Amino acid sequence: MEKEKINAIITLIKREVVPAIGCTEPAAVSLAVAKATEMLGTLPEKITLSLSGNIIKNAMGVGIPGTGMIGLPIAVALGALIGKSEYGLEVLKDVDDSAVEAGRRYISENRISINHCQDAVSNLHIDVKAESEDKYARAVISGSHQNFILLDDNGKILLDKGQSSDADADLNEDIRLDAETVYRFAMEAPIDDIRFILEAKRLNSAAAELGMKGTFGHALGATMNRGHGLIGDSPMEHIMALTSAACDARMGGAPIAVMSNSGSGNQGITATMPVVSFANDINATEEQTIRALVLSHLTSIYIKQSLGRLSALCGCVVASTGASAGLVYLMGGDFNQVCAAIKNMVANLTGMICDGAKPACSMKISSGVSTSVMSAMLAMNGKCVSSSEGIISDDIDKTICNLTSIGREAMQETDRLVLRIMVEK
Repeated sequence: MEKEKINAIITLIKREVVPAIGCTEPAAVSLAVAKATEMLGTLPEKITLSLSGNIIKNAMGVGIPGTGMIGLPIAVALGALIGKSEYGLEVLKDVDDSAVEAGRRYISENRISINHCQDAVSNLHIDVKAESEDKYARAVISGSHQNFILLDDNGKILLDKGQSSDADADLNEDIRLDAETVYRFAMEAPIDDIRFILEAKRLNSAAAELGMKGTFGHALGATMNRGHGLIGDSPMEHIMALTSAACDARMGGAPIAVMSNSGSGNQGITATMPVVSFANDINATEEQTIRALVLSHLTSIYIKQSLGRLSALCGCVVASTGASAGLVYLMGGDFNQVCAAIKNMVANLTGMICDGAKPACSMKISSGVSTSVMSAMLAMNGKCVSSSEGIISDDIDKTICNLTSIGREAMQETDRLVLRIMVEK
């Protein structure tokens, strides 16, 4: 593979695999609020937000790190009180008990108004207006979690990119991928150029270790780790428990950073921990671990390029498909077997809905990663779902396109109904 293409893909991975504290949707809201507050120059007397449905859906039930609270109001309040836009998706890393108490008071004063933007161009759209006396500041993020498209400082336009649809999101700017390119890059890129991916192993393993204590979320990882009598002390159990534990910690509001993928911390965890767990169990070399992690993360990025940042399709479908590819490589498989595992995944998990970010995400993730192991095992045994079955095509890229078109187009009405059910409860 030519050096220019390798460099472009490295740039893409470094942009899409980044640390994030807490769920990325409320983090992005905090980021926009922090930016608007910084432009205003004082604590806002009033904050008005207009949010796309997917932002609302993914922020309603998730823990906000370091607060013991869930949902958007505390994310908004802390964004104004202690948020720093220069931190990106780690915008709330300075949170402490005094900030949380101040945030509770801010919420009780009814300063925050949250509205559903029915006509947002992007599924990921955050419009924040911060006001104080006769001044205002407005910050708009759209298309991706850190993509500011408008900055308005009391009528002075500092930035105006125009409307940003999902098709315009920065995920698509550098290079268009296909399955063969993803595989070749993971196998051929100079190892020192991709060693940075080990930071995903470090961060997400730390989250898993914390989750294993059983104090966050539904403690699924810790429960499985203690349940050897039912599911056995095996590589499959290790993969499910460690991946779920990291999600337990993140969704339960642990004040730690995880390595995200394509704007999602849960996708980053799911693309990372099955590979890390299995690599540890088989005593894989560092190079094998690195290449498996790159294959997993880049496969996930490739699928998200056509699916979009947020959709009705659960992100664990995408990331566990990437994980299955990485597992095949660690099992000694080649490109054809990687393709077989991906097809097996698409045949199984297509249609799993996203009903928001929440502690129960760990259960969906455990379903995804257990399927990733099964799909890899089938592929290594020469078994692949055929093109005569369901939505699978002979061509691997067409198969992935079939998956993403269902998630992006066919499930839009599902997305609207899910949101309506959630807000009417």
